[in-house]
Amino acid sequence: MTDKSVLRASLRAARDACAPVAIPVPSAFLARLKPGMTVASYVPFGGEADPSPFARAAVDGGCVIALPHVVRRSLPMRFLSWETEAALIAGPFGLHQPAEDAAELAPDIILTPLVGFDRSGNRIGQGAGYYDRAFLAHPDAWRVGIALSVQQVDSLTPDPWDVPLHAIATELEWITL
Repeated sequence: MTDKSVLRASLRAARDACAPVAIPVPSAFLARLKPGMTVASYVPFGGEADPSPFARAAVDGGCVIALPHVVRRSLPMRFLSWETEAALIAGPFGLHQPAEDAAELAPDIILTPLVGFDRSGNRIGQGAGYYDRAFLAHPDAWRVGIALSVQQVDSLTPDPWDVPLHAIATELEWITL
């Protein structure tokens, strides 16, 4: 096991021990929304914090929602258009995602699930690198982590390929970097 594996296991256990809680949508997030923007959200699984209040706020603000679509580990994650009432299909790793024929969109904002984070915007995810590759493919997108406060650590040492977040929302605070 690597140090990151141990840290992931510890952070997942802390997250899983928490009761589900709504993450409030801060006014700073609402101020970023413009009609026609694409906001990439996700369907939480495995104890991930629920981004749906942010996605609802985006829809209310006239934005389009995209969700991650994964085929296999060797291919990059794509963001596909999703109508909020449209059925989702089962994807790899337990993901719920739009059908493969949905339109691919370039996100303006990427809501990101986290396993852990620090106050410098460094994050630790599931370990497959999908979000880091997506951040590189969409460098102008505003990267917002959604997490519980128990997922915060004092410091993370990023790897050369890690891309930091611009903001992090928890049930306790809105952290901007």
